[in-house]
Amino acid sequence: MFPQSICAVSMEKTSDQVFQIIALIVLVITSQSQNSCTAKTFTNLTTDESSLLRLKAEITLDPDLTITRNWSSRSSVCSWIGVTCSTRHHRITALNISNMGIYGSIPPQLGNLSFLASLDLSSNYFSGTLPRELSSLRRLKYISLWSNGMKGEIPSWLSLLPKLEYLSLRNNTFIGSIPISISNLTNLYHLDFSNNSLQGKIPQELVGMQRLQHLSIQYNYLSGSIPPALFNISTLRVLAFSVNMLSGRIPNDLCANLPSIERLHLRGNRLSGQIPSNLSRCSQLELLSLRSNSFSGQIPAAVGDLRALQFLDLSDNHLSVYFPTGTLPLSIFDISSLQVLSLQRTNLYGNIPREVGNLTMLISLDLGYNNFTGMKTKGYVIRAFV
Repeated sequence: MFPQSICAVSMEKTSDQVFQIIALIVLVITSQSQNSCTAKTFTNLTTDESSLLRLKAEITLDPDLTITRNWSSRSSVCSWIGVTCSTRHHRITALNISNMGIYGSIPPQLGNLSFLASLDLSSNYFSGTLPRELSSLRRLKYISLWSNGMKGEIPSWLSLLPKLEYLSLRNNTFIGSIPISISNLTNLYHLDFSNNSLQGKIPQELVGMQRLQHLSIQYNYLSGSIPPALFNISTLRVLAFSVNMLSGRIPNDLCANLPSIERLHLRGNRLSGQIPSNLSRCSQLELLSLRSNSFSGQIPAAVGDLRALQFLDLSDNHLSVYFPTGTLPLSIFDISSLQVLSLQRTNLYGNIPREVGNLTMLISLDLGYNNFTGMKTKGYVIRAFV
């Protein structure tokens, strides 16, 4: 047996050694963690250049060799075509390589452009899915991927871009439903998901986007009804849901809360009921397209109060009215700004009013496939589509 004092000294030394080892381990781990965080968060213009060179490497076809020849480390990245840098931070704030006919994919390294505020890759042939790393670009205000070949579902992480004001994914091959999380983008004034393959319903939550001026989700496969509260977004100027499978009715007080609406595209759906009677309150309306639905009843006389109207298409509905002086409200012929009037296949009959001659700005008139008195032909047929 060792003397008690010797054991105490031995145990004390062992305890000190263990403590020193633990402290060393903690120090190493902390150092590695700090280095790791620094590596992840520290970016500079060199990082920006590396990110764009990675994008260049993902380009499989550059028809005009614009990127191939111009993007080179031999010159400053801020002088590259399509690149804008801030004078204050000397970092890339905008990337615009639209309309170059480029083929390729979007690399995750673009998520390292931490000062990027505007991303425009529109009218190219980028394919693949949107990398989640782009959710790190918290300064982004503008995204346009219009007319590419992007696929997959519209990513829910787009809602993590709090400053986003403009978002266009038009003319791609996105599938799935519209993510509800998009409604978190409360600064958005322009949203365009048209010409994709989206399905499902229009999220009710979109009504929370009270700064929207342009909402377009045309040429998809949306079903169900249009949330009535969407017609309460008073900032809307363009509301476009044409060519979907939407059903139900639109509110009779459609224009009550849309004082700024200029273009209303609803053609090519399964909407029914009567055309709203309070259209006169949409005093800024320039385009009204309700073509190819199942609207019934009379054409409201209030249409004639739309003195800014340039395009009116009510064709291919189940309208059926008769006035002694003609089949149409004469007030329509007081719209001096009207350039396109299309009412084919609307079950109209009676006489064509002589007042049609008052429309001196008219460049397209289509009254074909109706039952006007004394008219056995197809009527006036000049095709007009929107």
